[in-house]
Amino acid sequence: MPSKRRKVANPLALAVLGTLRQQPMHPYEMAATMRSQGKERSIKLNYGSLYTVVDNLAKHGYIEAMEASREGRRPERTVYRLTDAGRAELEKWMAELLGTPVKEYPQFEAALALLGVLEPSQVLELLRERVPEVEKAISAERAELAAFPWLPRLFILENEYHLAMQEAELAWVRGVVADLENGSFPGMDDWARWHETGELPAGIAAMAAAALDEARFPASDATTAGSRPDGERSS
Repeated sequence: MPSKRRKVANPLALAVLGTLRQQPMHPYEMAATMRSQGKERSIKLNYGSLYTVVDNLAKHGYIEAMEASREGRRPERTVYRLTDAGRAELEKWMAELLGTPVKEYPQFEAALALLGVLEPSQVLELLRERVPEVEKAISAERAELAAFPWLPRLFILENEYHLAMQEAELAWVRGVVADLENGSFPGMDDWARWHETGELPAGIAAMAAAALDEARFPASDATTAGSRPDGERSS
């Protein structure tokens, strides 16, 4: 089960803890290490946020300052190390993320949830445009994996995951495009008519009403077969 709200929940904080699990470092070295291992592909990384996260982790006792070092004329850099509390937090956080699926809200999924606001022909054209873009992203991901054959799999699992998700998305989008092209997409005629007339067709209106009714009165909440909790009869 997910734990209570974390004291520091920024994904960059998780990356800092994981990076310091390797060895003590100063923030600039943390950033360089993350970039060398390709972590900025999965975790948003900028120096302003990094220093804020480091301060927050130190404030909560997950990391601690060891010493300040200076190289030439550069400003002093404070070296941090992982504390026992930080290691425990890192392991607990990782176990939660790996073992417990959570609902995420990708932008593409948000657009799919509101797809009906566009005409079917427009959706078809936009998804056709998306296909080669996803294909290019897949090619780039494969090229990146091929460019670093010496990296152990431990350091490229997120790349493998990106590639698998992109390939799955490509196959799915191609399927939707095919359904729209051959007219087999369910309710497509009503969908198109909605945009032609500006009025919600009876078929779509009925489905929307049924969905709303089920949201208000889930079948599992009915006190008796065929009735609603407030006494209304179901159809």
